[in-house]
Amino acid sequence: MSLNRYEQLLFDYIESLPEERRFWFDRVVEVAETNRRRETAALILNAELWEYFEERSRHEADFASVVGGGMGKLSMLNLSEYLLRMWAAVKPSKPT
Repeated sequence: MSLNRYEQLLFDYIESLPEERRFWFDRVVEVAETNRRRETAALILNAELWEYFEERSRHEADFASVVGGGMGKLSMLNLSEYLLRMWAAVKPSKPT
């Protein structure tokens, strides 16, 4: 899976800080457990990761340049799916 440069920036940031990594690991597992459909879990995490990216832009120059550059909302869907795959055992739901 390929992350866009903004997803990679956020992932590297999370990985570099143990407390942030622990928070996001727990959050990914929680979302995965409460939303058995991978698509639903990924969409929830996508929104939360973007909110986190925006929040970090108030304190981190690398994030601020993206948010302040007028690019609008960026997708974090690839990162969401990657984190679900790596950190949570989300199984695809059976077709009905």
